[in-house]
Amino acid sequence: MQRRFDSEWELTIDPDTVRLFIEKAKAISAGVNDDYADGREHEVELNASAHDNHHHDGLAEEKSENLTREELRELFNDLNVDEVAELIAIAWIGRGDFDAREWSEAVAAARERGTRRTTSYLLGLPLLADWLEEGLEAIGA
Repeated sequence: MQRRFDSEWELTIDPDTVRLFIEKAKAISAGVNDDYADGREHEVELNASAHDNHHHDGLAEEKSENLTREELRELFNDLNVDEVAELIAIAWIGRGDFDAREWSEAVAAARERGTRRTTSYLLGLPLLADWLEEGLEAIGA
């Protein structure tokens, strides 16, 4: 965890918006099954009566997870160029690529990256929620 930095600048992106992104990203992460690590992908033992009483609607569950991902995708797409650059900079600071004192450099690097495939890039970050949370804390937002 990085040390909190008291900034001399104001964010373009609302910290509460970033917190909403964190919440949505955590919801997406929570939907991922962790049962692959032990090599027992979905091995479930059911006795005959349990099997008869088991109701599973995989499509509804899949739709719910995709809905959260789609909501987050739409929220990302609603950001302006400055907000996108700051959001990426916050994630990079949280990840440790930049220190909070290097805010201007992080934002400039994010702007240089451009806005191409930003949503895919952000959704592809494995610890997006954690990095955004740590980045916000580091910049004092």
